[in-house]
Amino acid sequence: MIRVQVVDDHALVREGIALILGAQPDLDVVARYGSGAELLGSTVAADVVLLDLYLPGMDGLEVLRRLPPTAPRVLMLTTVGRPREIREALNAGAAGFVLKDSSGDELGAAVRAAHHGVTAMSPAVASALSAGGSLTPRERDVLELLGEGLSNRDIAKRLRLAERTVKAHVGNVLAKLGVTSRTQAALVARGR
Repeated sequence: MIRVQVVDDHALVREGIALILGAQPDLDVVARYGSGAELLGSTVAADVVLLDLYLPGMDGLEVLRRLPPTAPRVLMLTTVGRPREIREALNAGAAGFVLKDSSGDELGAAVRAAHHGVTAMSPAVASALSAGGSLTPRERDVLELLGEGLSNRDIAKRLRLAERTVKAHVGNVLAKLGVTSRTQAALVARGR
């Protein structure tokens, strides 16, 4: 069973998410909070936290930054995915970003992915990130191959480039997308 905590200032949203996730046989909503302060003060054990980005008082990014390193994996939850906030959340350690208009199956899959250490992103969030940087045609080629899981050496062979050139392109892609790892870039490439 994957234990989930839900943090959202709207009771209807909290209860709806709890019902949707609770209907899935491997997910158990163990706590619901209306604020980040409630989460930070909690002693309830969980595996994944669904944390609303826009909370009154202390927003989700601030809550995320205040969580201890031993905290559960955190999925940010919002109605809008703005590239700057997505990058900030991922850089602060978020396990992913899910939009509130996701289906119950998508939400459940994102929770499972986060639990297993995989970055999860709604397709619209990935699109917002990729639109955030203007990649050159060669950088787009590199990003596509990152999405296939290829190493720098394999990308260099496929594109007939020097490996150090590929390394430079990968660095540019990460910087332009505002992500910090190849995995996050690959997820953008796959539209996740």
